[in-house]
Amino acid sequence: FMVVFSTVISYLLAPNIRFDLLQVLLLFAGGMLVTGSANAVNQLLEKDTDAMMQRTAKRPVASGRMSVNEAWVFAGITGTAGILIMYSFSAEAAWLSLASLILYGFIYTPLKKINSIAVLVGAIPGALPCLIGWVASFGEGNDNSWTGGWIMFAIQFLWQFPHFWAIAWIAHKDYSKAGFKLLPSDKGPTRFTAVQSVMYSALMIPIGILPYMYHISGITSMWIVLGCNLFMLYASVM
Repeated sequence: FMVVFSTVISYLLAPNIRFDLLQVLLLFAGGMLVTGSANAVNQLLEKDTDAMMQRTAKRPVASGRMSVNEAWVFAGITGTAGILIMYSFSAEAAWLSLASLILYGFIYTPLKKINSIAVLVGAIPGALPCLIGWVASFGEGNDNSWTGGWIMFAIQFLWQFPHFWAIAWIAHKDYSKAGFKLLPSDKGPTRFTAVQSVMYSALMIPIGILPYMYHISGITSMWIVLGCNLFMLYASVM
C-alpha cells in the first residue's frame, strides 16, 4: 500500500497534473497489481524459507493456503493487468513497472541468499514507484522532464537502507536461520551496520531539500522533510 501511495503522490507532484479521482484510482489499481505480482513471485521463490521464519510463516504459499500453481497464475494475471494499466498512462511507466517487477521478483529475491548487495539491488525497485508515478504524468501538453522523478527516486532509494537494515537488525536471528545475508557486516548487528545507516540517513538531508529547489514542493514541506530527516539521523546514531 505504501509503495503504491508513493507512486500516486509522485504522479500528483508532476507539473500540469490536476487531481482527477478516476485517474488516481486507476493508477492506484495499476500499482497494486504490479506490486502484488512482484510480492507473489517473491513469496513463491521463498516459500520454504518463509515457512521457517516467524515473521513470514503465515504467508499464503508458505502456510499452504495457496498452491504454487495458483500463485503463479495470480502473479501472471496481476502483473500483466498492472503493466497494461500503466501503459494507458505512458509507455515509460509501463516499461519501468516491468523492470521493477523483474528486478524485485527475479533478481533481488534470489540474491538475498548470496550476498548483502541484495539490499542495494532491492532498493532500486523499491524506489522506482516514485519515478513510475512521475513519468505516468507524461502526456500531450505535459512536461516530459525526468528530473523531478529522479529526485523522488533518490529520496526513497536512500531511505530504504536505514529502513531495511533496522528490520534486518531486529530479525537477524530469523534471517540467519533462513540463510539470508542482508546486513552489511558478516558478523551481524555491529557498529559497522550502524555507521552505514548513519551515512545514508545523513545523505537524505541534502537530497530532501531538492524538491524545494526544483519547485516540486513548497517551503513548508521542505522544513517538515528536513525535520523528519534530522530525526531519522538521530535515530540511526542512537
